[in-house]
Amino acid sequence: MSAQVHALKALNTHVEAPEDGAGLFAPVPFKVHTQRDLDRIPQLARLSPEQRFEMKVVSSVLPFRVNQYVIEELIDWAKVPADPIFQLTFPQRGMLAPEHYERIAGLIRADVPKDELERAIDEVRHALNPHPADQMEMNMPRDEHGRRLDGMQHKYRETVLFFPSQGQTCHSYCTFCFRWAQFVGDKELRIASSEARELHDYLRKHTEVTDLLVTGGDPMVMKTRHLRDYLEPLLQPEFDHIQTIRIGSKALTFWPHRFLGAEDADDLIRLLTQLVEAGKHVALMAHYNHWKELDTEAAQAAIRRIRSTGVVIRAQGPLIAHINDDPAVWAKLWKLEVKLGLVPYYMFVERDTGARNYFEVPLVRAWEIYQQAIQQVSGLARTARGPSMSASPGKVEIQGITEIAGEKVFVLRFIQGRNPDWVQRPFFARYDDQATWLDQLVPAFGEEKWFWQDEYDAIREDRLAAA
Repeated sequence: MSAQVHALKALNTHVEAPEDGAGLFAPVPFKVHTQRDLDRIPQLARLSPEQRFEMKVVSSVLPFRVNQYVIEELIDWAKVPADPIFQLTFPQRGMLAPEHYERIAGLIRADVPKDELERAIDEVRHALNPHPADQMEMNMPRDEHGRRLDGMQHKYRETVLFFPSQGQTCHSYCTFCFRWAQFVGDKELRIASSEARELHDYLRKHTEVTDLLVTGGDPMVMKTRHLRDYLEPLLQPEFDHIQTIRIGSKALTFWPHRFLGAEDADDLIRLLTQLVEAGKHVALMAHYNHWKELDTEAAQAAIRRIRSTGVVIRAQGPLIAHINDDPAVWAKLWKLEVKLGLVPYYMFVERDTGARNYFEVPLVRAWEIYQQAIQQVSGLARTARGPSMSASPGKVEIQGITEIAGEKVFVLRFIQGRNPDWVQRPFFARYDDQATWLDQLVPAFGEEKWFWQDEYDAIREDRLAAA
């Protein structure tokens, strides 16, 4: 049993405390490991020198960060390297294409000068599609002077995404993360803003926006006082059109103590309560990939504490090879989420970026896994939509595979679209058992283009011209 659990048990999470909750949970030190610490993680000593070298190579290109809670509470070291949380957080050789791996490994072995190695690493990173779905060019809004508002995305009419600069890291990094480019130190690849004023000015002028999604990185790495600067002004009457505040976070998996014994955890709970009591719908968009992430005392205590504020926790995550490409894993995950009071929300298709070749699952198999998993759960868990591709035109859901007029096809629909009129309109793609993303599919029945293609091309041309 780890020090974290001992600390939690020592206070029994129910001792007498002031009304504001201070002192309910024992503080636990946050200890993080990055690439330079790989040789100092004792649990990795069970791996061969070659495996540890492979980790060094891959983590030179893709970001690596893990904390003691993940190491001690979530990973079953007797099952490494197959353990799903190990695959979720520790780099594996297959996460780089063979030619990329050999290039970087050769340079490291040759002990080349630092600048030569960094140039090669940058070239590999730029070959990995660091910003899928044209998110830098297509999604960033502009002010009345045509200036791009870095740190915001406005892809869908009702929803604005905001990337606070203080939240551009995570308590640990997911190896499959489609926002990996945020964490590699290249300012040209980052999406971030530190300007609360720009956010508020934009929202004030765009009354069609009902939902603000604060994302990152992970906004929960911020001190509560910074989060308050962004969110508390939204309680003013001029922002009454902002009905929902969403906060995307992996903290419930990687550092549930953020909500328990952290220095400003009580202030965070007060902020969430304040937002809810003021009439905002607050949703914590929790990212879960495996039921093991919900199976610790700290994780479940954090969930209880958040739910006590009136915040709704919605659970989402991608379908990824080596971690959760099994219907039984998803069925157990969704059942446990419902049991703990969470709302299953999305099963995503792994994005076309980063280590996608290692993690991607063919769309045919993705739909089979979703169908077989959803059949095992009750109606309360069937709120989970998917498999969904967050592509540039919108969120495209695979609804099934069928045969129409003698042709085997994918049945697709937009859950969200750049034009709201596209939403919920079924369309069909020719069956392809190798396809892993929307751009690998072609229209069925001999059609030359999708029903939305011309309008999307016009939107894209306008956005890229403005960029």
